[in-house]
Amino acid sequence: MARALIVGGGIAGDTLALFLERDGWEVTVAEIAPALRTGGQTVDLRGDSREVLQEAGLLEQALGCLVPQSGAAWITADERRLAAMPVEAFDGQGLVSKEELLRTDLARIIHEAAGPGVTRRFGETVEALEDKGNRVLARFRTGETAEFDLVVGADGAHSRVRALRFGPEENYRKPLGLAHAWFTLTETPETPALDGWFLMHNTPGRLSVEARPGHQGQQEIGFTFAADTLPPRHDREAQFALLERTFAGVGWRTQEFLAAARQAPDFALDTFDQVEMPCWHDGRVVLVGDSAWCASPLSGLGTALALRGAAELTAALRSAEVLDDPDRLPAALAAFEAAMRPRAASAQQLPPGRVAMVAPNSALGIWFNAFVMRAVQSKLVRPLIAKAMANSEHGRGSQGADAPSLVHSA
Repeated sequence: MARALIVGGGIAGDTLALFLERDGWEVTVAEIAPALRTGGQTVDLRGDSREVLQEAGLLEQALGCLVPQSGAAWITADERRLAAMPVEAFDGQGLVSKEELLRTDLARIIHEAAGPGVTRRFGETVEALEDKGNRVLARFRTGETAEFDLVVGADGAHSRVRALRFGPEENYRKPLGLAHAWFTLTETPETPALDGWFLMHNTPGRLSVEARPGHQGQQEIGFTFAADTLPPRHDREAQFALLERTFAGVGWRTQEFLAAARQAPDFALDTFDQVEMPCWHDGRVVLVGDSAWCASPLSGLGTALALRGAAELTAALRSAEVLDDPDRLPAALAAFEAAMRPRAASAQQLPPGRVAMVAPNSALGIWFNAFVMRAVQSKLVRPLIAKAMANSEHGRGSQGADAPSLVHSA
């Protein structure tokens, strides 16, 4: 039986593990976190996300975990609405979809679907990869070694596999000038209700504070601000201090959120980056998901690309009949890249002004953003936007939530 090592147990890695196991591979998943990762905000079930989950037989489970959505609104510090876009906008293809679930629920559904052919190694990653004929010798952090027919880096934008096999992160990282913190807030009787609305409060200086619906009794909170570099990921106190300095004096519920961030078990902070690589495979090692092509959360396509990438890699291995002839693996990896690269490249082409729309730099920019959000929904402009959406979907293929990018680029 062919053996595959997948480094990274996120959406891409666990989906790939599920598909490979069903095709007859013996799969090991090494995940550096001590347990299945929780946290993350909502992902929608349009396009590729829906199609791949249907292929995996998991769509109905995902639909059973939907978070009620009313729409998105841009607000002042006293919650006066500057603009709003309900979920019904653009026939459900606007910024917020009716069919959204939390990333933590999607990850759990995929994770639990795997069978006994998938071995999990939590708290583990690789320290070295060495070619051994038609296999790869992996040395784990614990010092243990094992040989595999295929090694997949699905360990995110800061991929350890990519660093080991293709070189340092700075060779491929393209910062977009923003950073984002996110976490789950547990509601109290005094917590203002969102009523299904994704609320965004912008202030001059590229600062944005966001709250959106989570599970009952919870809200998903975000802070977006201008930054290319951040404190070390292990230094939580420095991260909290940075947020508190950056958002000092910002109104709305900002101080409440800053206090809650320190109590949140799923707090995370990272920059908005893209990853651009000339090649995603080398010998029997291949990258998938954000490790290979991170388009950044600004694309709205991260989960869709992760799911589609796992499905395409599995399809390429199956089509090449690698289980029957391991020597066909390099050709299969080349075919996978040929299939996925156009999708990834398209997703990375953010509309002009996307960063400025997410976090305007001035009061005028905030006003203009709200004006655009209202204008695109007008009777005069709406047909033009709908046509542009249709053209984009035709050009990109069915990737996922293309509409947010189009709306923000109007």
